[in-house]
Amino acid sequence: MKNRIVLLGPPASGKGTQAALLAATFGLPAASTGAMLREEKSRGSAIGTEAERWTTQGGLVPDELALRIVWQWIDGRTRFIFDGFPRTLGQAQAFDDGLQERGLTLDVVYLLELSDETVLNRICTRLTCPGCGSVFNESFHFVTKGSPCPSCGVELTRRKDDTREALDRRLSEYRKETLPVTEHYEARGLLRRIDASPARAVLFQALYDDLCANNPEEALS
Repeated sequence: MKNRIVLLGPPASGKGTQAALLAATFGLPAASTGAMLREEKSRGSAIGTEAERWTTQGGLVPDELALRIVWQWIDGRTRFIFDGFPRTLGQAQAFDDGLQERGLTLDVVYLLELSDETVLNRICTRLTCPGCGSVFNESFHFVTKGSPCPSCGVELTRRKDDTREALDRRLSEYRKETLPVTEHYEARGLLRRIDASPARAVLFQALYDDLCANNPEEALS
C-alpha cells in the first residue's frame, strides 16, 4: 500500500474530494496548505497571522512560509495525502529534501487531468463553505447558494474569484508554476496521470485501483 501520496491538478479537478475519500478509505491523514492556513488563522498563531498578511493582499503565500506550515503538520507522521502541494518547483525540491532528511520518500504523485472547458463549467457551478472550507458542486451535490453545508451547516457561498477572468489567471498560474512540478515528479518516475473528467466515484475507483495494483488484498470486494 502506498502511504505517502500527492494529488495535483488544475482548479476544480477534484483534488480535495478525492483526498478526503482516499483518507477515509485507507485511514491516511490528508491536508492541503489552504486547510492548514485556515486552521492556523483560526488559532491566531504567528504563522497564521503571517500568512493572512499575504492572502488578504491577494498574494500567494511564499514557498518558505508554506513549507514551514507543512513541516509543522507533517512532523511525527510517516503516512499522508497532500492535496495541491507542492504547487511550485521550489516547494517540490525543498519538500523532497525535507522528506529525505526525515528518512521518508513519496510513493506516488497523481496528476488529475481536466480540460479548460470542463474546469470552467465546474468553477461556475461550484459553492464553498466559509466555515469548514468544503467544496460542493451545484449539479453533483444538489445544493444552491445559501444551502447549509452538508458537513458543518454553515451557508454555502460562491467565491468572489470564481469568474472567467479570475479562472484565466489561475490557469495561467497553474501552467507556469505547477506544471513544472509534474515534470519534476515524472522525471523521478513518481507521476501517474489520471483522467479527472468522469464522475467522482469513477475517478475514485481509478485512484483506488492504481493504489492497490500491487496489493490485491486491499481490493474492494
